[in-house]
Amino acid sequence: MTGRIEKRGKPLTGRKVLLIAVGAFAIILTANLTLAVRAVQTFPGLEVQNSFVASQNFNEELAAQLALGWDVRARVEDGLLTIAFTDAAGDPVEVAAIQAVVGRATHVQDDFVPDFSYYRGSFTAPVDIRPGNWNIRLVAHAPDGTEFRQRVILRVTG
Repeated sequence: MTGRIEKRGKPLTGRKVLLIAVGAFAIILTANLTLAVRAVQTFPGLEVQNSFVASQNFNEELAAQLALGWDVRARVEDGLLTIAFTDAAGDPVEVAAIQAVVGRATHVQDDFVPDFSYYRGSFTAPVDIRPGNWNIRLVAHAPDGTEFRQRVILRVTG
């Protein structure tokens, strides 16, 4: 051993450095464009047609909904979706009507509307649902007509 470092292979030239840099940026640009296109394609759409008009009554509607004091819990067991409405004491509350759309947060292709029936203080519906995170976009009405809107997160295991 003489203490010399031996060089092997071809030297690193400016052209090679340029190709490496262009290749790296091409990969980054391709990934960004792919993610942007997928985000736009899977966007579920508008929540309201006119946000200004929807905002005019927001505070009053929110106050009325909070005055109900309802809590909502959802679960899936043995192919049955159960949504339970309770008051602050944990007792079941009377719900005049319910509409719900169950779907993924990222796209609408798996959305479905369950056919609920009322049983023992809860609304139940048979569902064929895959494991994962789901959202229930829920609209319920109290007997006095007060509207209750909530997005309920549903985690399905199995």
